Amino acid sequence: MIAPFFVVFGIFGLYPLLYTAWVSLHDWQLIDGDQGFTGLDNYAKLLGDANFWNALGNTLSLFVLSTVPQLLAALGLAAVLDRGLRGRLFWRAGVLLPNVISVAAVALVFAQLYGRDFGVVNYLLGLVGIDPVDWHAETWASHLAISSMVMWRWTGYNALIYLAAMQSVPKDMHEAAVLDGASRWRSFWSITVPSIRPTILFTVITSTIGGMQLFVEPQLFDPGGTATGTGGSDRQFQTLVMYLYEKGFRLFDAGYSATIAWVLFLVVLVVAGVNFTVARRIASQG
Repeated sequence: MIAPFFVVFGIFGLYPLLYTAWVSLHDWQLIDGDQGFTGLDNYAKLLGDANFWNALGNTLSLFVLSTVPQLLAALGLAAVLDRGLRGRLFWRAGVLLPNVISVAAVALVFAQLYGRDFGVVNYLLGLVGIDPVDWHAETWASHLAISSMVMWRWTGYNALIYLAAMQSVPKDMHEAAVLDGASRWRSFWSITVPSIRPTILFTVITSTIGGMQLFVEPQLFDPGGTATGTGGSDRQFQTLVMYLYEKGFRLFDAGYSATIAWVLFLVVLVVAGVNFTVARRIASQG
């Protein structure tokens, strides 16, 4: 009965993973194929690659700026939707709308919103006396812009996951807390959050995987750089997956891009493990 799962996993999961590891040990060109076994040379070269470390730093920065506020906002939004609002079905469908819209359309719209000369965001900043920001050229500005795009797209999705978990929490636990004099805020952090801890851990893991593999949003944020994947004129928002794309599909170095893919896999495992441990402790202390 479980054999089909292992067969599918072996073909589409395990085999590509192992084959990528094998390719990373070779001088493998995308067009010319295998040029010979090189051992760990690609990994040694990667560790001395300044562009790799830059991409890793950008990836971690974008991950923190987008994931942490996103999950906190999703938790708060779910708490609001869990209350007796009028038109609850409308609001619940509305928060999922950003996730339904094509990510390419979202990225193009946000690229215009954060335009340097005619962007809406700079216009609003000018109304309060703040000078225009070059969102595409400055490192932290571009990270904030891309993070806002990711948050807008995924906050509603995670909020609905939290909402489904919140609705399974027994109502009598909240009623007992009210009788004991607990405020709504205290009841939320002492009853609701610990009760949905497995769901929080699930979203932490999935958001970590998605955040560390960020590609489409920063790739499309710079309309002039979509063909190269360099993430701005000075690689100021190039992520690891964008660097993999540049090496593999612009420079056709499949061996080096496979090395990046495997290192990214290991980084995701480490970051996901750390986030899982931290989230579990925070939820248990709540």
